[in-house]
Formats: sequence, structure tokens, C-alpha cells
Amino acid sequence: MDDYLSGEEEDDYYYTSDQESLEGLDHEYDQSNLQPLSSSGNTAKVITKESLLAAQREDLRRVMELLTLKEHHARTLLIHHRWDVEKLFAVLVEKGKDYLFSGAGLTLVEDDPTFSPSSPMMMTCDICVEDVATHHMTRMDCGHCFCNSCWAAHFTVKINEGQSKRIRCMAYKCNAICDEDVVRSLVSETQPDLADKFDRFLIESYIEDNKMVKWCPSTPHCGNAIRVEDDELCEVECSCGFQFCFSCSYRAHSPCSCSMWELWRKKCHDESETVNWITVHTKPCPKCFKPVEKNGGCNLVTCICGQSFCWLCGGATGRDHTWSSISGHSCGRYQEDKEKQLERAKRDLYRYMHYHNRYKAHIDSSKLEDRLSDTILEKVSILEKRQLQLKDFSWVTSGLHRLFRSRRVLSYSYPFAFYMFGEELFKDEMSAEEREIKQNLFEDQQQQLEANVEKLSKFLEEPFDQFADDKVTQIRIQVINLSVAVDTLCKTMYECIDNDLLGSLQLGIHNIAPYRSNGIERASDFISSREAAGEKCQPSNSGWNSEDTSCSSRKRPRKEGIYRNSQTTLLDLNLPADVIERK
Repeated sequence: MDDYLSGEEEDDYYYTSDQESLEGLDHEYDQSNLQPLSSSGNTAKVITKESLLAAQREDLRRVMELLTLKEHHARTLLIHHRWDVEKLFAVLVEKGKDYLFSGAGLTLVEDDPTFSPSSPMMMTCDICVEDVATHHMTRMDCGHCFCNSCWAAHFTVKINEGQSKRIRCMAYKCNAICDEDVVRSLVSETQPDLADKFDRFLIESYIEDNKMVKWCPSTPHCGNAIRVEDDELCEVECSCGFQFCFSCSYRAHSPCSCSMWELWRKKCHDESETVNWITVHTKPCPKCFKPVEKNGGCNLVTCICGQSFCWLCGGATGRDHTWSSISGHSCGRYQEDKEKQLERAKRDLYRYMHYHNRYKAHIDSSKLEDRLSDTILEKVSILEKRQLQLKDFSWVTSGLHRLFRSRRVLSYSYPFAFYMFGEELFKDEMSAEEREIKQNLFEDQQQQLEANVEKLSKFLEEPFDQFADDKVTQIRIQVINLSVAVDTLCKTMYECIDNDLLGSLQLGIHNIAPYRSNGIERASDFISSREAAGEKCQPSNSGWNSEDTSCSSRKRPRKEGIYRNSQTTLLDLNLPADVIERK
């Protein structure tokens, strides 16, 4: 036990009894459907192509009902505020309705009684300067009126330029946004495909302009989008299985910050370290400046361009030389700057290799451990068929979830350490002494986590399906203990990063997604409040049918602190030992 945690923490986190657990319930497992659930419920939603329109209309309905607006007016306000309904309401309360409308380009002018589309009278279009019948003229909400041909040409240009979400009025210095119904009607008369493109842009604006909604970055693209309710700084799992950082849309990378991960990706994929190697192992030719690698013991080197030079100092020389000297050349004086440059390049290269090799090793281990899922299924199936005293094997799957989670944390802790304790980002934030103290603290936690992760992996790879009852019970205790240990160590590492490392910096631009014991949150399907209440919402002529605004979600509250699917309840390894036994 001393290998897992030190000090008094062992008494708080360790499971050591195996009395009642041997009488666990006999469940039938369908491990492929197991998904970890958050004790606080899902806050991320999957928006599919089918539910995209419903998600958009739910936000539109809230604005339409509060301000008594048509759908296209509500959409104009929401696009301007990046579909942040709460921000829109805050501006309304603080600045008022007039400020809200004018800032978004929404101008509502009372109808002109002198203008009637059915009137046979003629009007002059100020754009083409031609007399046109009023039924061929269109007046926008801002009051400006032009002929349909000019409007259609204007809309066509803007849609093709990609500005279809906020097409402004043609009038000089008018910032009013044109009515989307008018745009759609006039464009569809001559170019129905362009009108469809316009509609698609309006719908997709809910994702493209919404900071709380992003496309799943999976490759190939699954077609889903993810909406988060609370915080952009989080990691989510799409229904397609891809896990990503919502803030930067890269693969989940905590405890690395987004800035650190971007730098690490670039460092691993570009030629920066190749340049370091060239700096250490080659010298530039003084004539053609191409890098030359020395392949013999003589310090007179000849480039492929024919130029001879001294390997020690890089200076051009003639070809005449002996083993001890080069004719007409002497470079015995010590040049401190060049020596320091070479030593620095070597040190930076070796430091990078240290962190990259460990990062890569844990990534490779994670890929190999992914195959454990199928093996675990087979082992559990075999154990269930045997007449063992132990009936509940949910600890195996729970341990596997913890192994995947902790291995991923451990992998990305190395890129974090590379930048946290290097001079590239935080050179002026910490003194050398302070950096050394913090680095030792972090590396101690990292080594403890690494040791326990390797032990957990070892026990889960054991052929325990072939063991006797007593040995299976021992394996069970070890897996549960190690699962709790790695979870505790992960939490401690994240707290250290938040409070002692990143939290102490003056620049607060490096933030990390919070640690979740149950793993990265899997986004649930989006269900609008009206659909959840069993209603079928339909758009009306004015936009949205806003009758009966009392719809609310009737989703059954989830039971806290468990993993759950239709057939299996898994152990929550954060619970005390006596509670684990009773489950």
C-alpha cells in the first residue's frame, strides 16, 4: 500500500475489506454501451443536422417572446450578439431597447401610408434612376425603397461574397439589416440555388457565430455540433466518440493549456528540432552556406561546392594541410559566443527529447491499452460463467475507465512541464530558484502518478479470468485501490497546476479544462424544451408560434455518483470503502 500514496491519505482513500463484496449482485454486462455520467448532469448537447433548426428556433423564440418581434428581427439581434441570449438580455436591461436595436442594425420605421405595393402609380428608384411601378418596388423596415431588380442584384452580390447573414440596406450610410424574407423571395425568383445557399448560411450562423456552439472537429466530419451551457473552457465528447477541447477545437489536451498545446503541436510537426540537430552536428559552408556534416577525423572539410574550410572555426582555407595544422590558417583562440551557442542548442535538443520521448511513450501505451476493452469483455464473460463466490465485476470496467483517463492526463503533463519550466513562455515570471522548487514539486506528483498508472495497467492485463477465487479477490482489491489512487493523484496534480503554477502567473492567459473523475463529459442529444414536454413546435407566418410559453423539460433527474446504462450500474470509486461494499 505504501507504493500508492504516502502519509495519512492512505486511510482516507483505500479500500481494504473484501467481506460483503463477495456477495455482489450478478449483472449481465453490455460493456459496449457503458458511458460515464457526471454527477451534476450533462451540460453539453449534441446538435445534429436534424436538431440544428430546433436549437436555433428555441433561442429565437425566447427573444421573440420577450421583445414581441418577428423571427428575422430576432435573428438579426442574435447574430449581432453571437447568439448569446443572456448577453442580449443584459444589454437590453442596461442600455435599453433603442440602443439594442441600433447597435444590431435593426431599424423599425412605421409604414408609409403613401406607399402601397398594389397602387398603379410609378416611383423613381434612386439606384438605377428609372421609373418603376410600385408593385415592382420593395420597402425595407428602415424606410428605404428601391426597385426589385436593384435589390435582387444587391442581394446576389452579398450572398456570393459570403455576407448573407447580415445584408445591409443599399441606401447611403444606412446600417439597417435587410428582411431575410424579402431577400429569399427576390433571389429565389431568378436564382433558387442561391436562395437555398442563403437559407443554409442563416441556419449555420447558429454554429459559425455562436461562441457556445462548435462543430465537432472529427475527421472525417461526423456532421454534429456541440453546444455547451456554462463554460467554454471544457473538454467534451461528441456522440461519434471524438473527444476535443471546446476552447481550441483540438483533441483533448488538459492539463496542457491551449496555447501550450498549439506550441507543442507546432514543435512536434515542423522542422524546428531538425534545425537544432543541424546546428549541433553540421557547420555551414563559408561559400554556399549549405550545412556540411563531418564524416572523418581531419578538421579540414571540403564542401560539395569545392570550398575548403576549417571545421573548428568555420573559416575558409586552402587545401594544403597536415594532421596538426592547415597551411596559412590558425584558429587556436577560444571563441566563447560560438561555444555557448552550440552548448545551448545541444541542451535545448536534449531537453526536448526528454519530454517528447516520455509523451510519445505514454501516447503509445494508451493506444495499446485501448485494445484492453475487448479483452476485458472476454475476461468478464468467462468469469461470469464460472461459479465464483464473487459475482460483481463492475470494478474491472471502472478500473479500465480510470486507466484511460489517468494515462491521458499523464501523457499531456509532459508538454505542460516542457513549457511551464522552460524559458520560452515564463522566463520573466519566475526566478531560477522558484522555478526549480515548483518543478521538483510537480515532477514528484508526476512520478507518483506514473508509477500507479503502470501498476493499474499491469493488474488489468493479468489473466485473472484464469485465477482462483482468492487470487481474483486480491486482484479486485488492487484494481480498486489503484483506481482511487490515480484519481486522487490526478486531482492533486490539477490543483497544483491551478493554484501553485498557472494560478501564480501575472498573465492569466493559460487556463486548463477542469479535471473530471468520471472522464470527459459525453454530450447528450439536444432536446428542445417543447419537444421534451411532448409538443410539436411549428413556425408561423410571423416566425415562431409563441403561444403557451410554459413548456419545460420533463427529463427525469439522474442518480448522482454512478456510471449507468440500461443494464449495469458501475462502482463509483470516489465513494468510501464501506459504501462500495454495500453496492
